[in-house]
Amino acid sequence: MSKRAIILAGGLGTRLKPYTVVLPKPLMPIGSYSILEVIIRQLIQYKFNHITLAVNHQADIIKALFQDGSRFGIKIDYSLEKNRLGTIGPLKLIRDLPDNFLLLNGDVLTDLDFEKFYSQHIENKTIFSIASKLREENIDYGVLEVDNESFLKKFKEKPKVDYQVSMGVYMINKEILSFIPDDTYFGFDNLMIYLLKENKKVKVLPHDGYWLDIGRPDDYLKATDEFEKMKLKFLND
Repeated sequence: MSKRAIILAGGLGTRLKPYTVVLPKPLMPIGSYSILEVIIRQLIQYKFNHITLAVNHQADIIKALFQDGSRFGIKIDYSLEKNRLGTIGPLKLIRDLPDNFLLLNGDVLTDLDFEKFYSQHIENKTIFSIASKLREENIDYGVLEVDNESFLKKFKEKPKVDYQVSMGVYMINKEILSFIPDDTYFGFDNLMIYLLKENKKVKVLPHDGYWLDIGRPDDYLKATDEFEKMKLKFLND
């Protein structure tokens, strides 16, 4: 069965400066590979055979490195944004999307089983599935809860708060294309607000393994260190 993935590789990498002054963020090195090549190799391991790179910033460099995918034994093609379209907007430019496909950010380091995630989405028959990660946030203040008259009713000293966050990895049914405006910036947040308003069911699939967004310098340095120590967790080649 043919499996399709769209990788968002057109970001400016503003949060990762000064590293991204020279290289686009998806080409930042993680060990002996760029983060984008790590993702592509992972997708191949999980039997994806057609990958589209949605590009914008420094697109020619990315195209020169990955070309048509023949050196990986798969098909790689490109979708070029002329204007910045956000996370979801670029999908409207791709005319040959299958009924269900994977969409992910090009700066995510994770050991997610992409094949299992794909299958769960198909089995659930949902319009949109989100891979999520449980994060724990330490609040460095005493937290006050008050009633309607501003009297204290509960106090917590430096509590820990757990919450689910999006990993930037999604499975999508192409029905959502009808909700995306043409040639307009349309982000993940815009789509979620719309789907909730329209009572469309969005499935959240928690991942209890490794996940790191390398969008900030501290996270990038952490990723480079941990990738070398745990390489077999991410790649089996």
